[in-house]
Amino acid sequence: MKSPLDLVRGTLDVLILKALVWGPLHGYAVTDLIRRQTDEALLVDEGTLYPALWRLENKGLAEGEWGLSENNRKAKFYRLTKEGRRRLREETRTWDAYAAAVTKVLHAAQPPLPEDA
Repeated sequence: MKSPLDLVRGTLDVLILKALVWGPLHGYAVTDLIRRQTDEALLVDEGTLYPALWRLENKGLAEGEWGLSENNRKAKFYRLTKEGRRRLREETRTWDAYAAAVTKVLHAAQPPLPEDA
């Protein structure tokens, strides 16, 4: 069994924003979506998730509304705001550039030529 990866600082917010792009979700559904989407490589516990959801809500990137979950329990459902969608686009571009740069280094077959060559 593979071990779960630790979330890099700042990653959770963008993962939550992406999870919410498909519609309103309650906390457990957010963690379940991230777990399933990553083939169980990323596991988000409640102690990490809810502070992140509250942070996103306080920043105006997500809005919460109370409702009933699929098993008829009271749950707060979060949805993206317009600002949340904008931030997700921005963060996705940043992560894509970061991942491409790290990939270049990790898959390099030789070091780069000196700049003055």
